[in-house]
Amino acid sequence: MSAGRWARDLGMGLRFAFAGGREGWTRALLTAVGVGLGVALLLLTTALPGALAERDRREEARLNYTYGEEIERADDTLMTADTDTEFDGRDIRGRLLEPEGGKAPLPPGLREFPAPGDMVVSPALKEFLDSDDGELLRERLPYDVVGTIGEQGLIGSQELSYYAGAEGLAERVGDGTVGRIDSFGNPDPTQEEADPVLLLLVLVVFVVLLMPVAVFIAAAVRFGGERRDRRLAALRLVGSDGGMTRRIAAGEALGGALLGLVFGTGFFLAGREFAASVEVFRISVFPSYLNPSPLLALLVAVAVPGAAVLVTLLALRGVVIEPLGVVRTARPARRRLWWRLLLPLAGIGMLLPMVGQGRENGDFNQYLVTGGVISLLVGVTALLPWIVETVVARLGSGSVSWQLAVRRLQLSSGAAARMVNGIAVAVAGAIALQMLFAGVGKDYTKETGYDVSLAQMEVRLPEGTDIAAATAKFEETKGVREVHPLSEGHFGDLSWQKEPQRFAELTIGDCTTLREVAKLPSCTDGDVFAVRGGEYDTDTPSLSRPGQKLYLEKYVGDGRTEDVVWTVPEALKQADSVKDPTGARRGGFLMTRSAVPAGLAEAVRGQLYLSLDDSVPYAREYVRNTAAAIDPLSYPMTWQATERSDRYESIRTGLFVGATAVLALIGASLLVSQLEQLRERRKLLSALIAFGTRRRTLSLSVLWQTAIPIGLGLLLASVVGMALGAVLLRMTSTPVAVDWPSVLRMTGMGAGVVLVVTLLSLPPLLRMMRPDGLRTE
Repeated sequence: MSAGRWARDLGMGLRFAFAGGREGWTRALLTAVGVGLGVALLLLTTALPGALAERDRREEARLNYTYGEEIERADDTLMTADTDTEFDGRDIRGRLLEPEGGKAPLPPGLREFPAPGDMVVSPALKEFLDSDDGELLRERLPYDVVGTIGEQGLIGSQELSYYAGAEGLAERVGDGTVGRIDSFGNPDPTQEEADPVLLLLVLVVFVVLLMPVAVFIAAAVRFGGERRDRRLAALRLVGSDGGMTRRIAAGEALGGALLGLVFGTGFFLAGREFAASVEVFRISVFPSYLNPSPLLALLVAVAVPGAAVLVTLLALRGVVIEPLGVVRTARPARRRLWWRLLLPLAGIGMLLPMVGQGRENGDFNQYLVTGGVISLLVGVTALLPWIVETVVARLGSGSVSWQLAVRRLQLSSGAAARMVNGIAVAVAGAIALQMLFAGVGKDYTKETGYDVSLAQMEVRLPEGTDIAAATAKFEETKGVREVHPLSEGHFGDLSWQKEPQRFAELTIGDCTTLREVAKLPSCTDGDVFAVRGGEYDTDTPSLSRPGQKLYLEKYVGDGRTEDVVWTVPEALKQADSVKDPTGARRGGFLMTRSAVPAGLAEAVRGQLYLSLDDSVPYAREYVRNTAAAIDPLSYPMTWQATERSDRYESIRTGLFVGATAVLALIGASLLVSQLEQLRERRKLLSALIAFGTRRRTLSLSVLWQTAIPIGLGLLLASVVGMALGAVLLRMTSTPVAVDWPSVLRMTGMGAGVVLVVTLLSLPPLLRMMRPDGLRTE
């Protein structure tokens, strides 16, 4: 068959799509909206890798890397201090800056350095500080806002960040938070070793999120099927053969798909601009991040119209189009089951060779993983029409609304299955992913060892801070119940300029607090203890001889240090180490406050363990404010019983962000599909109303027509999702366990989306149920 004939027939179909009057334009617009929503999400997906890479690049470019070889003061050096904090669960990036010459490196996004007492903030932080909710945070950041950080200095539009001017930072070099740099960026970027299980998670997440999009696009190009059939019969009546008729129908679908590409591009560009004003799961981007890969965008532009033509030709392959009508209204041939089982079986067959590889041999073949997951999920779309047809054929009598719904489903079960295919695929994939995340989550979660029953926050004070005064301030802080103060340092057997060979910890506190770190025989103020049984402590016994001199390093500014000498006293008591509030066993020496000699207190760091009253709103924010008031370089941290891997958490967050977008697409596409089906049945609904059928009966029948296939679809999705989840768990050498709360949650979310769509379609349904809908010209 010549290409010219194909082009001529497809072109005629294109003209029919846009030259069919109001009816044709309505059909084309509905198809374009459905396709456009899918195209927008596909374009967003193709832009995600570039967006994530740009976030990483900007994060690298602004790093004030202070580890490694010490830099001498020069005209091109800059003093920096990390002052990160958080407010109500949101991270705030903070840096103090002090240029040491006219050529000091300027951070990305800044035009000039802020003067001492001034700060330059991100637009989102400025907006928050100006709002009523920012009152507590303004107390913590007592600087004058003199400008905003440019886009190049931020990783997201909603990031909270600031740079503040400071003085005297050079005197505090060496305390761990202050450093000198001569450029921004990481001078030695290291590539983290790939974790095969995390790579598997990423691969499956992308497949699961994209499959519903492809299913919806395939369903959208088949909008208007029944009315299209009548037009095709008319074409046969004027002389076209069956092949030409099908190509013309494919041309109509192609027209809707091409218009859908235009709509999708518009939706994407609108969403791209909207992205700057939203934050999803604490992640935000700039519009400039979302630039689709040209190659992937071209692939979308070619694949979507091609899929429209292919899907239409496949859909009409088993349809007999005659001049007097389309033989689809007669009882269709029963669907065969055997070939529908081949897809899920093929999927399992591709995944089974990788079962048991786990982490040791976890080089999962990405092509087999992708093909296996796609085959299983596409198997849902193949099995669902057979299940819906088989079940509705056996449904019996009931109320009038039930009978209307069942009869409609018996006549067009394929259309009903197509409408819910996308949700079934999304739910099946989500259940499998939830099982996989729940199964491997424990491998990326570890116990911190913190005793959260004793304290819920810890504040680390810079060296030389008066710990008694700091303790008093925290005891007066709103929401603080108890304060357990400790000071810490490290002794060496030689001067620190001579590099000691043996070391011992030093812990200073009152008797009550010291009993949290060791089992004391007795304790009065002025006692000193040598601790036995400390973790990794082998030198304390040899350093605890009375009269031995030990050396403590004290920073005196600009990286310089001096020694504080302490002599082991004669009245040294023995104590046994126990797990301290951080879960560690301390060794070395314990000192009560009165036993601390002059000069030693300035060479140790203070740590305060705080017990909070959680009934006080913003108790943790009051603690952070007090810490910032004592010293901007103090470091408050919240204790948690467990912590998770950052990479694992970022993948989970990416899944939630993607799932949110896919659910929005599902809802919008379902609504468009529902409205299109109601539009096709407008005259039928009007006829029933004219014969006296109650509106309530018709509304319930529409609800049943949606509820029956969606119930079957969710049941199938649960079975396929659990099967896929079990195979993925076996691939990672993880015991198979069904995460029932996740299964119920995902099926509930799918049902909830359908319920919302049904409720939104009721107003247009009621407008269509009028006798004047029978009027025609």
